[in-house]
Amino acid sequence: MAASRMVTDATFADEVLRSEMPVLVDFWAESCPPCGRVAPVLDEVASEMGDRVKVVKLDIDANPDTARAYVVLSVPTLIVFKDGRPVQSVTGARAKGDLVRLVESAL
Repeated sequence: MAASRMVTDATFADEVLRSEMPVLVDFWAESCPPCGRVAPVLDEVASEMGDRVKVVKLDIDANPDTARAYVVLSVPTLIVFKDGRPVQSVTGARAKGDLVRLVESAL
């Protein structure tokens, strides 16, 4: 997988909760400048680690149910899910190395 892909409230369970591999979910919003800065970094992580982790994005404005379910209060919020459960999370734009370590801690 070369880049992160979008999920919605309707596809979240299939794409994230039922995934065979860990999933890094980027909860973001169009109106969030730091979200735009972290997007290319997430695409790099997806490209380099796509054989071990799935990277997906969820627009919280268009998909409020999932954001509410995981108490996403600010964006970007990045949550790693493993076996259908959130296991690690960070809020705010992060450097690539921080995101790689976040993912690796869940592998």
